[in-house]
Amino acid sequence: MDADQVRRTVVRIAHEIAERNQGVQDLSLVGIHTRGVPLAQRIAEAIHSFEDVWVPVASLDIGLYRDDLLSAAPNGVVGGQRSLRPSDMPSDITDRVVVLVDDVLYTGRSVRAALDALMDLGRPRAIQLAVMVDRGHRELPLRADYVGKNIPTAQDERVQMRLSDVDGEDAVVLIAGE
Repeated sequence: MDADQVRRTVVRIAHEIAERNQGVQDLSLVGIHTRGVPLAQRIAEAIHSFEDVWVPVASLDIGLYRDDLLSAAPNGVVGGQRSLRPSDMPSDITDRVVVLVDDVLYTGRSVRAALDALMDLGRPRAIQLAVMVDRGHRELPLRADYVGKNIPTAQDERVQMRLSDVDGEDAVVLIAGE
């Protein structure tokens, strides 16, 4: 996906969220660090452009909720340190519809960790999941409510979401296995 396709996909997801929820009252967007946060902000901006309402956006760090804390860390060191970012919940999520936003849905383990973290912060009326890319290979019985693009992949391939806010460009790239 190039930058224009990413932009159009964000707008489409924003429309789908507003339509499914019959508006945006009692709605909150919660982005999973790192790339889910700017995606949630972009969805909120798109919703504002056609609903003229700002949906609250929060950020969520799932680092302490992951089930692989004792396995290889991102730097490849077993038991290595993970950098934690602060979660920022500007409003109470109790009795609200929370749309959890992430870049790539793969095994479902990050989403499971995010659900655990959310439940520690309140009791939403409903939780929905929006992802830019669903690459399959689920290990948990989860599915996204809003999907930008389904990209079937081999186990050894990777899907990388790049966002200008973090990476300097907007793109989705498939990286071949080695």
